[in-house]
Amino acid sequence: MNQPTSQPASQPKIIVLDDDPTGSQTVHSCLLLLKWDVETLTLGLQDAAPIFFVLTNTRSLTPEAAKAVTAEVCENLKLALAKTHTPNFLLVSRSDSTLRGHYPVETDAIAQQLGPFDAHFLTPAFFEGGRVTLDSTHYIESDGKRTATHDTEFAKDSVFGYSTSYLPDYVAEKTKGKIPASQVERFLLDDIRQGSLARLMNLHDNQCVAVDSQQQSDLDKFAEDLIAAAAQGKKFLFRSAASLLTALAKLPPQPTPPEEMNRITRSSSGAIIIGSHVKKTTQQLQKLLEVPGIKGIELDVARLKENPETSHDALLQEVTNQIEQIHTSGQTPAVYTSREELTFSNAQTRLAFGEAVSTLLMDIVKSLPSDIGFLISKGGITSNDTLSKGLALTSARLLGQVIPGVSIVTTAADHPQFANLPVVLFPGNVGDDDGLALAYQRLASPA
Repeated sequence: MNQPTSQPASQPKIIVLDDDPTGSQTVHSCLLLLKWDVETLTLGLQDAAPIFFVLTNTRSLTPEAAKAVTAEVCENLKLALAKTHTPNFLLVSRSDSTLRGHYPVETDAIAQQLGPFDAHFLTPAFFEGGRVTLDSTHYIESDGKRTATHDTEFAKDSVFGYSTSYLPDYVAEKTKGKIPASQVERFLLDDIRQGSLARLMNLHDNQCVAVDSQQQSDLDKFAEDLIAAAAQGKKFLFRSAASLLTALAKLPPQPTPPEEMNRITRSSSGAIIIGSHVKKTTQQLQKLLEVPGIKGIELDVARLKENPETSHDALLQEVTNQIEQIHTSGQTPAVYTSREELTFSNAQTRLAFGEAVSTLLMDIVKSLPSDIGFLISKGGITSNDTLSKGLALTSARLLGQVIPGVSIVTTAADHPQFANLPVVLFPGNVGDDDGLALAYQRLASPA
């Protein structure tokens, strides 16, 4: 019987189905696709970069809709793979580093369309955000303290909540016992650091694997073994946060350093759109509003609750006028949704209200002065809508990160309204209290 070997393997194409547009937060110089027809997917497969992202935005959808979108992407991807003769690829279902998302709905849909796989791996570590996995338990490290994610606000999410961050039990909970905790393979830190190739070669029948990692070098080592196993015929699927993508793509440092992002801005005054409501975003907003050059515009979204259609038009006109005045003065408007919690009689009403707020925010984006120097979008769903609806992009080129975990893309030179516009995709729960202010200052400082 042939023994597994660890010789260098050819670089596979890494295809990432991203459930919101912030998963590219550790890589650079690649395409983000906002459509998934065969022609657009072919562009991604033929691109020179070893990795590309398909922004499905499924975290904002119902489980049924997420399954349908994922299946549609995979059906078209199957055709694009055949069209481009791409035999060597790795498929990643990228999701939240705090374990929120449609698992196992999306990985099951991928396996049904593009399987069978020998294994699917849970790799939620995201070191830039302080997320690590030790002894199969997922933690957040902040201010020198390590907290299991089931003891954080994220585990209480009304849609994606969970009771345990011990990954075998998490899998059992999310699969409703279809995958018992005892059947989850555990790759512990010592296993990863000593080498996992032999164990990887023995995986079969889409076994579920929980992967430890404490620092980037752990995933770098693991990725070498994964690629070597894939080169010898193993077929793997990943449910992962962003740090594994760094290891798989093996990219050099980004061309424009984070501290020099002002080199790519079109002018020193931009625009900031803030839709995220998590506690961290509110803290970052407070710091941002203290920075010289920033003028805040609070969007009183409660008005949309009472009379959506009339209030939409009135609010849009009011905010657009304020933005124009601030922009003319050479300053940067920061439009943010009001922070108070609103209550709704049922989930359907809550969903409709969220759609109304999103529509208003995107109409504000469409109405921005065409000569803004840059755009910062705060919040995962807000960022996806900004790219796909506000800017009506089919794809965007990822430049890299402006601060750790926060990506920046540019629009195309032929964009009808915002040519070559740098756009920051800022997740709601990433960065310290000064993170949003720092991202702004790096873009707004004179080149």
